Amino acid sequence: MRNPLLPFPVKIDDIVVETEDRNLKTFKLTFLNPEDEKLFQHRAGQFAELSLAGKGEIPIGIASSPTEKGYLLFTVNKVGLVTTALHRLQAGDIIGVRGPLGNSYPWEQLEGSNVVVIGGGFAFTTLRASIVYMLHPDNRQRFGDITVIYGARTPGMLLYKSELAEWQQRDDISMHITVDATDDPEWKYNVGFVPTITKEKAPSATNSYAIVCGPPIMIKFTLPVLAELGFTQEHIITSLEMRMKCGIGMCGRCNIGTEYVCKDGPVFSLAQLARLPAEY
Repeated sequence: MRNPLLPFPVKIDDIVVETEDRNLKTFKLTFLNPEDEKLFQHRAGQFAELSLAGKGEIPIGIASSPTEKGYLLFTVNKVGLVTTALHRLQAGDIIGVRGPLGNSYPWEQLEGSNVVVIGGGFAFTTLRASIVYMLHPDNRQRFGDITVIYGARTPGMLLYKSELAEWQQRDDISMHITVDATDDPEWKYNVGFVPTITKEKAPSATNSYAIVCGPPIMIKFTLPVLAELGFTQEHIITSLEMRMKCGIGMCGRCNIGTEYVCKDGPVFSLAQLARLPAEY
């Protein structure tokens, strides 16, 4: 059995600066050993630990879909020691990746249902993986209507802009992009906070699930909107990514009541969270 604390060595194959403040970069990683890639079989919604020698490791949601073979994508916000060091690296540098960790979105449960994906800001990473996964030709027929509501502070803070534009052109997904505010005369999408756009654009709750991931304040005000629209707690799925720590439940810093976010989550239904202490 492989030691779960040992990272796989990976090479930075490419780096994309995502946002106008340059604090969000997407790293494309390839495994040095092809056998390691076979061992790293993830599902959309899971996370991994990225590690830099002498700096430490940090849990990051996996932004690539399992249908994207040969590489992994991680979008990293420069906020601390490890992420700042990671932002200084270049293509060709070697780092470690440990995982995949945690659970995923409940894809078998969602089959046959409509899915509305609601995200905000930096937390759109695992939602990107989920959208790419559902749109893959092998999977698209497994799901009903797919609706995406995604917001950021400004147009320049949106992630994955080229893919958002591609999805806008498809007829098998409904896209609703929004920003909090903008003075850009070329902006042709929505202006308003995610909860407001959700109330206007979300599909009927009948035979639908909502996947919600974003800043806590966005989630706080989006959940009542979904309840008002008729989504039950069992049909609202969210991810407590901000609580992820060591990934295997050893450090004991991720627990909420009896649940360890790193092992039992980070994905929970609102019904599951309602049974836990309000510590998140």
